[in-house]
Amino acid sequence: MIYEELTHKIIGCAMKVHSTLGNGFQEVIYQRAMAIELTKQGLIFKREMEMTIFYEGEDIGTRRVDFFVEDKIMVELKAIMELNDTNLNQCRNYLEAYNLPVGLLLNFGSNSLQYKRIYNTKHPDAKTETNPKIIKS
Repeated sequence: MIYEELTHKIIGCAMKVHSTLGNGFQEVIYQRAMAIELTKQGLIFKREMEMTIFYEGEDIGTRRVDFFVEDKIMVELKAIMELNDTNLNQCRNYLEAYNLPVGLLLNFGSNSLQYKRIYNTKHPDAKTETNPKIIKS
């Protein structure tokens, strides 16, 4: 699995945050706690990094990514009851727009942390990675 060790570290940070805070807070609270945990793990990241979206080579706008870790992994946070296909498709679209091979979708809003590795199957580095089911910790 591409970037398995790095995504595992990020998911570990999310598990620590969720086990400490539980569910019920706004997304920004989890984002701040994740920044602390990522720093503790020695991971380099940008928070709310603005990225340009292109359509056929033309700039059509920007989108802020919750975290961009080690210049490799896009991390999108949610604080909702349950992840759904719309959330997954949003992440896939961002991966394609940013031309990244893999990203993480983390949901702090349910009783257990939900996380999902999302793969950009159009990226040459992702090759034939598949998307496992949403995992609850």
